[in-house]
Amino acid sequence: MKEQTNSNLHVSRAGKTDEFYTDISMIENELRHYREYFKNKVVFCNCDDPAISNFWKYFQINFYMLGLKKLISTHYESDKPSYKLEIIRQDDKIGQLAFLPDYVETPLTGDGDFRSPEAIQLLKEADIVVTNPPFSLFTDYIAQLRAFHKTFLVIGNLNAITYKEVLPSIMANEIWLGYNSGHFWFKVPESYEAKKTDFKIDENGQKWRRMGNICWYTNLDTTQRHEKLTIFKNYSPEIYPKYDNYDAIEVSRVADIPCDYFGVIGVPITYMTRYNPDQFEIVDVKSSGLLLTKKDGTVKSMYKRVLIRNKGGQTHAN
Repeated sequence: MKEQTNSNLHVSRAGKTDEFYTDISMIENELRHYREYFKNKVVFCNCDDPAISNFWKYFQINFYMLGLKKLISTHYESDKPSYKLEIIRQDDKIGQLAFLPDYVETPLTGDGDFRSPEAIQLLKEADIVVTNPPFSLFTDYIAQLRAFHKTFLVIGNLNAITYKEVLPSIMANEIWLGYNSGHFWFKVPESYEAKKTDFKIDENGQKWRRMGNICWYTNLDTTQRHEKLTIFKNYSPEIYPKYDNYDAIEVSRVADIPCDYFGVIGVPITYMTRYNPDQFEIVDVKSSGLLLTKKDGTVKSMYKRVLIRNKGGQTHAN
């Protein structure tokens, strides 16, 4: 059996620096919320070298605890044919939670790219896709999952909600965010160029890069997206200015959303981590272009904003 380490490697086919190694704690902290969804399912990790992938490691260790039917993993090889690993449930092993299931390795004829014919055939077989796709290919990756109507749980950047390939599905409540988001440290390879900020080398010489606005994208239902945001502040035009070029008010902090305003409200994209589709509707998302005149007369161009409207089901604090 191949040695496994606490990391997940994915390589961009776009020629960008796109190698990040996902810590297993990040995977465990998110996937613990979805255990009920995996029973009798085929799980596909299609951007994961099984030799070093923590996604593969997590599902292999928890194969029988989760009640999986099958686990498949593939990854991209830049200069040679790749391979797939598969674990198929053995009914006589059910209940043996400490049993580490073995796998079957099969060579692929192609490079294992998630868009290759072989990977697509495996995708068709899968019930749930779980992985950390290359950030530079995220829109291609999500488009493929949507085209094949797949259930998924994948890591991405929060800014992806503004992409034209992702935004319509977000607004239609066909994709939403998972439980965990924020800044996370990822292991990076030795060849990774040192950065002035959000970069460190630990005592073992391992390089790390901290990435901000990291989140999980999914279409598996979560309890979090049904929790209403508690809002209690009252609207006043002196406190909540309107944009110069859009009929909406600016609210720079999610905690300051007024409870008694039912027009369009512009909030930071971090609001999406608290989004409840029963409480608010998403009207639009603007990556740029919203203008706001400040009290001193200067005009400010606002950074990414989600434009929302209260449905009238807000929760008031006592």
